[in-house]
Parts: sequence; C-alpha cells; structure tokens
Amino acid sequence: MDNLGELIRHHRKRARISRRKLALLAGTGQTVIYELEHGKQTVRLDTLLKIMGALNMTMHVSGPFVNEFNQLNPKDKSDE
Repeated sequence: MDNLGELIRHHRKRARISRRKLALLAGTGQTVIYELEHGKQTVRLDTLLKIMGALNMTMHVSGPFVNEFNQLNPKDKSDE
C-alpha cells in the first residue's frame, strides 16, 4: 500500500481530472486528495473509497479465509 497515493494520482492524471474536479466528484476536499497523493497514510477508509469510486477504481480483499467467508450464507455471517 506504500504506493496507493501514486496509483490514485496516476489514475487521476490519465483520466485528465484535476484535484478540484476529483474532490467535487468524490465529495471530499482537495486537501485530502493532495495529501493522499503525496503519501499521507492516515486517510479514512470511507474517504478513500469515495475517491477511488470517483476514479472508477475498486479495492479487493484477499486472505486465507476470504473464499470460505464468501461461500457462507447470510445467516452464518451474522451469527458471529
């Protein structure tokens, strides 16, 4: 995740979107986008997801039990 900000900046630039426009699309401030692109590591998850969504990016979670979890029915997921 060290280069997440660089990846977001790359997507923004390739999409030819200014930080100001991205902030409007994502419903965030320009400052948070600047800070994220320059390596700030304490961005709220909901803010990060808004920015990524505005850039048509998605995040995927992986791990040893993800497939098992995804196969459980909703009742089993809520029992814990």
